[in-house]
Amino acid sequence: MASPHAHQIRHDAPVLLIGLGRFGSAAAAELDLLGREVLAVDSDAALVQEWAEQVTHTVQADSTQLDALRQIGAAEFQIAIVAVGSQIEASVLITANLVELGIPQIWAKAVSKSHGRILERIGAHHVIYPEAEAGERIARLVSGRMLDFIQFDDDFVFVKMHAPRPLFGKTLTESGVRTVHKVTVVGIKSPGEPFTHATEQTVVHEGDLIVVSGREADVQRFAGLEG
Repeated sequence: MASPHAHQIRHDAPVLLIGLGRFGSAAAAELDLLGREVLAVDSDAALVQEWAEQVTHTVQADSTQLDALRQIGAAEFQIAIVAVGSQIEASVLITANLVELGIPQIWAKAVSKSHGRILERIGAHHVIYPEAEAGERIARLVSGRMLDFIQFDDDFVFVKMHAPRPLFGKTLTESGVRTVHKVTVVGIKSPGEPFTHATEQTVVHEGDLIVVSGREADVQRFAGLEG
């Protein structure tokens, strides 16, 4: 469920992060690398102390209590991440509290589809399934030459992969990438060079990496071509 105010949120707006377990810690570390201001909240004093010098602010609080969130200024944030997933009741209570505070963009971790549906119904704008998504992604990556896999909607994907042999020495038009294989090569990287946008006249060589988009079934077939 998209927030009606999402377009008004600054790209560098401070982030309220609740939960410093494995998922929350990874998010906190990445946000710090990106230079984002973060208020990290957890009920575990040891975790709060561990992250005290790594993110902008940390505080020990019970986020299942609405008053506790009010006291730490949670209502002032436009973006919140609920990284508490394994404790489903706590996750639901925290998300409901953030909705009550009117936070415009709430991201919440779910451990199951039923958990995710509850989070959506109470007002989470984005529900994340990190374990399920990681498992599905790994299953696809171990099956061929794909190096990275991103799925959009139900049937559209972007894949980074080693270029298959039938493309070597030909332009993308000559190899029939779009007309024969029904996929689009959107980027290419030769060894030692940065990624660049691909055009119809781009020539693919052995050792090149390519970024391919298209329907999942078509991309899977393309990735299965002779290497």
